[in-house]
Amino acid sequence: MTVATDDRLDVTFAALANSTRRAILARLVEGESNVNQLAEPFQLSLPAISKHLKVLERAGLIVRGQQAQFRPCSLDAGPLEEVSTWAEQYRPVWEARFDRMGTYLHHLRQQGRTDEDHGR
Repeated sequence: MTVATDDRLDVTFAALANSTRRAILARLVEGESNVNQLAEPFQLSLPAISKHLKVLERAGLIVRGQQAQFRPCSLDAGPLEEVSTWAEQYRPVWEARFDRMGTYLHHLRQQGRTDEDHGR
């Protein structure tokens, strides 16, 4: 992985670390929205929402259009694809751990049946 990719991941993860920003992204999955629409479900001021949008924009997770005085926001999934690609390298580790856990749970179930058979 290159330094540039690491830096982009750092910025993306930092943007995703906030629940308000994740909720904004979830809303944008449904389609573009303006700042007022994005602010509706939150008990935050418009300047606070704008700050969250700036973080998302710097991370490349949203793009802002220019329609007259409105600047609708839309999702850009590119950085999320990079996160997915990065996380995918760990899939073999997760799967191996789940397989070991499955084997262990199967062993415990078998042991429990054996204990029941012997009246324990």
